[in-house]
Amino acid sequence: MCNGESDSRLKQIGEQVMADKRITPAEGVYLFEKGSLSYLGALANHIRERMHGNKTYYNRNFHIEPTNVCVFSCKFCSYSRLYAHKEEGWELTTDQMLDIVKKYDDQPVTEVHIVGGVHPKLTLSFFADLLRKIKAHRPELHIKGFTPVELDYMFRKAKVNAEEGMKFLNEAGLDSLPGGGAEIFSPEIREQICADKVDADGWLAIHRAAHSIGMHSNATMLYGHIEKYEHRIDHMERLRSMQDETGGFNTFIPLKFRNKDNEMSHIPESSIVEDMKMYAVARIYMDNFPHLKAYWPMLGRNNAQLSLSFGVNDIDGTIDDSTKIYSMAGSEEQTPTMTSEQLKTLIRQVRREPVERDTLYNLVEG
Repeated sequence: MCNGESDSRLKQIGEQVMADKRITPAEGVYLFEKGSLSYLGALANHIRERMHGNKTYYNRNFHIEPTNVCVFSCKFCSYSRLYAHKEEGWELTTDQMLDIVKKYDDQPVTEVHIVGGVHPKLTLSFFADLLRKIKAHRPELHIKGFTPVELDYMFRKAKVNAEEGMKFLNEAGLDSLPGGGAEIFSPEIREQICADKVDADGWLAIHRAAHSIGMHSNATMLYGHIEKYEHRIDHMERLRSMQDETGGFNTFIPLKFRNKDNEMSHIPESSIVEDMKMYAVARIYMDNFPHLKAYWPMLGRNNAQLSLSFGVNDIDGTIDDSTKIYSMAGSEEQTPTMTSEQLKTLIRQVRREPVERDTLYNLVEG
């Protein structure tokens, strides 16, 4: 199983993985530094197939992005426009967002994903009203919405704590949380790329509050910029520890840094080898996360297919061509939308089995 590796420590780590034993942070860093892509891929694929066989999940979803006006100035962001320059951005009304929902009335979508910038006028009560109206129109539609960056700002303005805020939104119709806004948890890196928004402890506290009332959530990590391998492992270790505590995370989603039109454009993007290594080590390290997702609009269709051999078992969904967060940053897919048939073909082309799921990974019939 060592695939030609002569390093005794790599062999020992590989034996642990094959025996379904947890690896340490130091061992995770060592895999990044010393493991060949083929070796890491073999280990990750073993775990993937042990957990899911050939099954590869997708869902029928669409996105609503309420605004790209934002009070924060993250250096990696190509999407937002500072509030001082709000005329360069957009801000949707409740009616406009409801019109987007109604556009899918005759389609078998199961999820709407709502994320955007942090606009000072879009308050907790504003979004609670939106949630109630979406549920009144289409009760069965799962609403996955708002990163802790958005939620922390809403809660502070409304003078409620994370537990109170999450309960309020859940009762209004919010079903689960996406994984965005995590970036890299390390304070020394966060200080350089997104100093003014919620920190790691605040991000984790909001997800913990969601889990405490029975909500599920996802987790992400932005990689391939100024972080080092130890920062990636530290990030994953904090998530893994919290998952031990709450069990509320569904999936982990490594997000590739894209360098178009932002303050970090001088940083080269990671290679496809580094991308696949990231997925493989994530699958090995995140042993208590049931799913590992590659966001296909960001990676591109061919690379998303490749990731299915490096631990990934989910490639997200049909999305919608209104999704701008990654296309504005230079993602591979400038019009990120695929039909369910196209997604199934994409998966079958690499000899995996497409399985339609809902947001919580229940299988969808048909």
